[in-house]
Amino acid sequence: MSPKMVPDLLFKNEVFAIIGAAMEVHRENGCGFSEPVFQECMELELAVRQIPFEAQKEMPIFYKGNQLKKTYVADLVLYNKIIVELKALEKLTTREAAQVINYLKVSRHELGLLINFGAPSLEWKRIVLGVTQPINSINLQTKSLNN
Repeated sequence: MSPKMVPDLLFKNEVFAIIGAAMEVHRENGCGFSEPVFQECMELELAVRQIPFEAQKEMPIFYKGNQLKKTYVADLVLYNKIIVELKALEKLTTREAAQVINYLKVSRHELGLLINFGAPSLEWKRIVLGVTQPINSINLQTKSLNN
């Protein structure tokens, strides 16, 4: 495919910065902690890198135009436009991806990142509302960030 035919990725530079921060957290901590520990580490790393974020952001949920009493709490909202869902699981499944898709629908954001710190290598998935891309497993020793 020629360079002109390759589509631009939505928020490419922002995603690169976010995944770089996640890689640093995973490199420093490994995969043995719980999700709340990785949440706090991500918040610290994002602050050090001066990446704008809101943690545990509460968002309304609507059903047929009616706002529900229940709300959704996003792990992170970065750059005021990217939803990030953090996990500490042995392996990501389609269930977690479906969760992010639902979060994108209710928040009206276009892009979500599903980041899993629980595997030996950092796993992440870029999810664009209506489109998903395969899980990218990053082996920190041998692969570079291509996304």
